[in-house]
Amino acid sequence: MSDNAETARGTVLAVRGSVVDVRFEGRLPPIYSVLRVEMQSEIVIEVMTQLDVHRVRGIALTPTQGLARGMRVRDTGGPLLAPIGKNIISRMFDVFGRAIDRLPAPLEVQWRSIHRAPPPLSERSTRSEIFETGIKAIDVLVPLERGGKAGLFGGAGVGKTVLLTEMIHNMIRHQHGVSIFCGIGERCREGEELYRDMQAAGVLQNMVMVFGQMNEPPGSRFRVGHAALTMAEYFRDDEHRDVLLLIDNIFRFIQAGMEVSGLLGQMPSRLGYQPTMSTELSGLEERIANTHAGAITSIQAVYVPADDLTDPAAAHVFSHLSASIVLSRRRASEGLYPAIDLLQSSSKMATPGIVGERHYKLAQEIRRTLALYEDLKDVIAMLGLEQLSPEDRKTVARARRLERFLTQPFFATEQFSGLKGKLVSLQEALEGCERILHDEFKDYPESALYMIGAIGEARKENPPSSTSPTSAPIHAAKLTPARASPSDHES
Repeated sequence: MSDNAETARGTVLAVRGSVVDVRFEGRLPPIYSVLRVEMQSEIVIEVMTQLDVHRVRGIALTPTQGLARGMRVRDTGGPLLAPIGKNIISRMFDVFGRAIDRLPAPLEVQWRSIHRAPPPLSERSTRSEIFETGIKAIDVLVPLERGGKAGLFGGAGVGKTVLLTEMIHNMIRHQHGVSIFCGIGERCREGEELYRDMQAAGVLQNMVMVFGQMNEPPGSRFRVGHAALTMAEYFRDDEHRDVLLLIDNIFRFIQAGMEVSGLLGQMPSRLGYQPTMSTELSGLEERIANTHAGAITSIQAVYVPADDLTDPAAAHVFSHLSASIVLSRRRASEGLYPAIDLLQSSSKMATPGIVGERHYKLAQEIRRTLALYEDLKDVIAMLGLEQLSPEDRKTVARARRLERFLTQPFFATEQFSGLKGKLVSLQEALEGCERILHDEFKDYPESALYMIGAIGEARKENPPSSTSPTSAPIHAAKLTPARASPSDHES
């Protein structure tokens, strides 16, 4: 026992920023082992490589202030661990599993290694199932896969966090699942605001939050995604529950790996990325899977550097996604929430064999109608609606009603909008779009379809107008980048 205790201790040889070299006289600790400095136990080092029979090189997961050559280091005998169990729900953790929500540490939790292999093919479910979100625009045009991965592309202020909050709300309230939010490289302000938003929306009681903040060392940001996935796998495999895993931002995971690779002195590949980027990303993404026990469905915010979709980071993320949801600032400025760009967004699930013939044909017809309207906008802005053919006028009227029907009041924004949130089933959403395309609502004002749930609400609250929408003018101001206010339109 004394020999093991002696071999489990080493000495710091060199400290270069977050890179620490440690010498061991006996047995070397394995890769991914966690080392702690005896004089300052809050300094944690993860072994990344073995240099020779006596030396290992690790990355510090905490700041290294106060660390010096000659300090004694203790091998903990295992990798980084994450807490699992029922008591972690409604709590907020850091990469080490410590509670950071100013509440006592959760009781009766178990600890599990964050480094786990993806489920084998024999355990995976081969059925392609639709993951219903209750959000019309997503379920109809960009269906998500149960156990799949969706990318959410959007800048600041277009409703990305609101959309994530609504998905969490719908998942917990109506599908009895659990949600895990993983913040990789999050600003502390964003994390604190999100925590309060979730608390106010009443969804925190079925949610776990894990953060690796922007000010933390790259090693910590690089491992926080694995910690969140370990918690998600517990709920999927042990409790047989469906899990919604939200990651913000997956690009920062790749960026943290790039920083770690540079610190370790590895030769970078194209555009400065680490040579092992594809392997590291796959090791994280492949754990998000659909098994016979349950499913982990992931929605990931993706930052595209310089809007270049050929960037290696974006290209590697795209290869793992089954759906891409693009948020549009132009639609947000028009008040069309959720501000999803319906033409740029796409899903691999939108095929007749998965969603069914009716759904597929309807989605294609909606896209065709919206694309024709997009092409006609310039003509309307320059010459006016009167110069269009009667058939084109009908297409414009259908497209504008579809755009408004695909808006939806959210539960997460009730306190701000004053509108009661609506959950719409896929069949109700398809029925509404179908009836609009068949011109059943041509005599109704466009506002009758704005911010409603199922299509039946338009008939109850808004009787048909006497004037036909094909003869009513469509203001050019709404079709130009400079949007006018509703009062301007009325005047």
